[in-house]
Amino acid sequence: MKDILFKTEDAVFSYRVAGICLESGRVLLQTTTGEDRSFAFPGGHVAFNETNAETLVREFKEEIGADIRVGELKWVGEIFFPWGNKPCHQICLYYLVELLDSHTPRQGKFLAHETLEGRSFQLEFHWVPLEDVGKLEVYPTDCPALLEKLNEGVQHFVYRE
Repeated sequence: MKDILFKTEDAVFSYRVAGICLESGRVLLQTTTGEDRSFAFPGGHVAFNETNAETLVREFKEEIGADIRVGELKWVGEIFFPWGNKPCHQICLYYLVELLDSHTPRQGKFLAHETLEGRSFQLEFHWVPLEDVGKLEVYPTDCPALLEKLNEGVQHFVYRE
């Protein structure tokens, strides 16, 4: 399947979904193993003819071998950032997700693999205590405030880097 990821000479458009996975006062975040230690919510690009829920189920299975249940839509993000030397306009939808399997680690950190645009690399997944999220560089940058509003319906945000 082909990801909904368009590139032109001047810009990139990305359609992504991510999972907000909460357990025991912690949230599951991912980061690359390189020098850039920014964190993000696990997920990936939606493929053509795939629903948001199907994408999240596929991405969690591919990256960490986890079976999940996809819950409610919580955040809608319009995100603008550099993709290499081009500006990227990303739409990202964030859903609550629940881990259903017993083999996925529920604390600390663990490694997984990701492939994007033909490149394969390692990801680190971290269970971060909710009170520590604000101490890290996490995207979206206002996620501590967004996490506090999870029971207030769908939140919309615009982020420009």
